[in-house]
This record gives sequence, structure tokens and C-alpha cells, in this order.
Amino acid sequence: MNGKHLPLFLSFFTAIAVSFAAPLDVEYQTLIPTSLPSPQTLSWPNLQQSQSQSESESESESESTLSVNLHHVDNLSPAFNSSPHSLFKLRLQRDAARAKALSAMAASTKPRGAGDFSSSVTSGLVQGSGEYFTRIGIGTPPRNVYMVLDTGSDVVWVQCSPCRKCYSQTDPLFDPKKSSSFLGVTCASPLCRLLDSPGCNSRRKCLYQVSYGDGSFTVGEFSTETLTFRRTKVSNVAFGCGHDNEGLFVGAAGLLGLGRGKLSFPTQAGGRFGKKFSYCLVDRSASSNPSSMVFGDSAASRNAVYTPLLTNPKLDTFYYLGLNGISVGGKRVRGITASLFKLDGIGNGGVILDSGTSVTRLTRPAYVALRDAFVAGAPNLKRDSEFSLFDTCFDLSGKTEVKVPTVVLHFEGADVSLPASNYLIPVDSDGKFCFAFAGTNAGLSIIGNIQQQSFRVVFDLAANRVGFAPRGCV
Repeated sequence: MNGKHLPLFLSFFTAIAVSFAAPLDVEYQTLIPTSLPSPQTLSWPNLQQSQSQSESESESESESTLSVNLHHVDNLSPAFNSSPHSLFKLRLQRDAARAKALSAMAASTKPRGAGDFSSSVTSGLVQGSGEYFTRIGIGTPPRNVYMVLDTGSDVVWVQCSPCRKCYSQTDPLFDPKKSSSFLGVTCASPLCRLLDSPGCNSRRKCLYQVSYGDGSFTVGEFSTETLTFRRTKVSNVAFGCGHDNEGLFVGAAGLLGLGRGKLSFPTQAGGRFGKKFSYCLVDRSASSNPSSMVFGDSAASRNAVYTPLLTNPKLDTFYYLGLNGISVGGKRVRGITASLFKLDGIGNGGVILDSGTSVTRLTRPAYVALRDAFVAGAPNLKRDSEFSLFDTCFDLSGKTEVKVPTVVLHFEGADVSLPASNYLIPVDSDGKFCFAFAGTNAGLSIIGNIQQQSFRVVFDLAANRVGFAPRGCV
């Protein structure tokens, strides 16, 4: 090679190298790689003191306010000596089963029939579960128990004694005979007829049964009961007293249904808190730090951006949103259009927001386009092997920080920019991170709780909309 052409040759390849390392027209943000947390057991700090403090706080609150702490259910019981890697794999297996069940439910052709208060929400990962939970009182006098939060179902229930078959839970079983506010519902009651599959026992008392996507189920007597959120009491809540319960509820006593159906807690108690509630799902790695779930006007956040709720004519439980597109690195991803997420006139397709599904599922064409755009914008990230349902993973071992392309979800009227930790997540303790989206061949797309983390998600049912407020957990 002629020496006088060498500088030009080197400049050419230097330009190629710079272009490969970091495309100049891509927007980036910083990710601080943090491995999966080691197994740990939830410690509810000084519960009695916390309750006393909550009581004094609630005396100064208006009767229309309800607030409780939220925690991730992974920290509710011991980790059974399992590694973070294997527990996360179990979590994804359960997550896949739930997503499949939600899709099947949405595809079914069978139609289904104020004041502020708050609670705490907690996150964690060590039991392989994707749910979040809170602690509320059941009955009179109230017995405090852990309840899983679920925006994808409606019925409120707890395990009750006598129990023919129950899974292990952290708190003692609820005994309805020790509650003065417990009242069984008769078979002829309008409440009983609201159940999807009501039953009737020999005493003419209404029976309920609910099944979930991971194979869990609960069967028992339908009733009404008083729920206590800190010191705020909500009476006459339609409530399942489960005497036969099986599944992977990881120590929780039952479930608080937060869906849009007629038997969900927000629908039943909506008049009490102006048909508004919100939650903030704390980062799954910050398992010891609770956040809150708030019911009432104070549930809304001033910096939230809102998107309209859509209605499925054949299914009233789910929260449907309009997703118009997705940006990666500051540019709209070609091929991802609103038509891929359209909810049609007979209830097929669409996008739902779900607190109980961890990983966001997108229809496969949208997922492939999103994944390829992300990989193209991140040439510096070292690729790694697949992990469970994740087909795009990276080796970030030894890195203290990395630059990753930005990801923005474009809902109807609301652009939601995700933190890097909401889409590039650890799957083991050795620096392996995966792109936290997955494709689905089902018509239904699901926005999961990993992508919701650190936002205050506002359900303004009075105005028929959902809002997202960044950094809403503080």
C-alpha cells in the first residue's frame, strides 16, 4: 500500500469504528448494573409502632383518604434456599402462565357480567413471584394480613378457617366466627348473581370460585366484611372466605382485586374515594423499601400524563389503553403502529395494564421491531445467551455503568419515557442482563409491572383515564 494513502485509510476505519461504537443520532441514558438481590425475608419494621404512627397520622387525615404501604410479595416468606437465578426463572415461568391465561380470557367470546385513604406497597424478587402486596385489616376487630394486589382480577378474598386445603401463609388463618361484621351472602342475593360461576350450599349460602393463570385457585363462601386500611374502615365489601385454596401465593393470606369489574374493590368502594386510586411499584431490587397505594383525590399526581381508558364490550375486568407506537433512541420504531394494538369492536386485541404480570408482552411483529431497534442502538453491549422467555441478553459483568438507548411508550395523549432499569434487568448475580420485553402470538398485549416501576400509576375512573407520573414513589 502506498504510504501517502495510509492516513486516509486509517481515518476511514476510525470513522467506521466510532460509528459502530455509538451511533451519533441515538439518544442514550445511563444504566447502573445491579445484580439480583440475595434471598431475604420481609421484615415489617416495628409493626406495632408503625400501626400507632399510622393511627395518629390518619386522625389528621380526612375521612375520604385511604393510604396503605405496598411491598413485593417475594419477600413475604423464606426463600427455600434457592438462588436468585433459579427463583427469577420460576418467576418468569409463572409470569408466562399468567400472560397466557389473561390472553385466553380476553379471547373468550363469553361476556362478563369520597374519601382518600392509603396503604403501603413493597417490592422484592426472592420467591420467584411477580406480584406486589399490602397489609390490611380484615373483620371486626381487624386482623392484619398480607394481600396480593391484582388489577387483572376482581374478587377480594382471604383464606378462612376451617380450611379443607390451604397453602402456607405468614399470618394465622382468618376465622369468620371471631368477626362481628362477617355476614354470609344468600344464593338469592344480587351480589351472588354478580359472580361468574356462583354456587349454593345446603344452607342456601352463596359459594364462589376463582382460578388464576398459574394454576392457583380459591373456593369458598361469598360474604360481606369490613376492611381496614390503617384506621380507615370500609364496610360491607363483597368478600370471598376461601376454605379450599391452592397455588403459589407465597405467604399472602389472599388477594385484593383491583380490576374494573362489578365485584372489584375500586368498583365497590368507589363512591367512598371519588373513583380514584393510584399505586407506585417500587423497584424489585429495593425490596426493603415500601411505597404506597392511595385511594381518593390525593391519588392523582400533578405531573402525571394521562391516556384514556378504552372499553372492551365483552370483558369488564381489564384496563385497556391505546398504544400508538414506541421510540428507541429518540426515534419512532418503524413498523410499530397503532394498528398492531387495536382493540376491535368485538373485544379482540388491545393493550392492558396489569400489576400482576411482570414482563411486558407485545404482539410479535411489534416486539421484533422493538428488539431489533434496541440491539442496533446498543452495539457496545456484549451479547449473551438467551434466558427463559428473554431472547436478547447482554453480559455486563464488571461494568459500573453503561449507556443504553432510551425507550418511550407512546400512548394516546401520553408519552411515557422508561428508566433504563425498567427494560434492561438482571437475571442472575453474575452480570447477565436481559431486554425485559417479550413477544406473543396472542392478540392481547400486556404492559407489565417491570415497566411500571418507579411511576405513580393513577387510575382516575371518574374521568375514565390512566395517568403515569415519573419518580412517583417518593
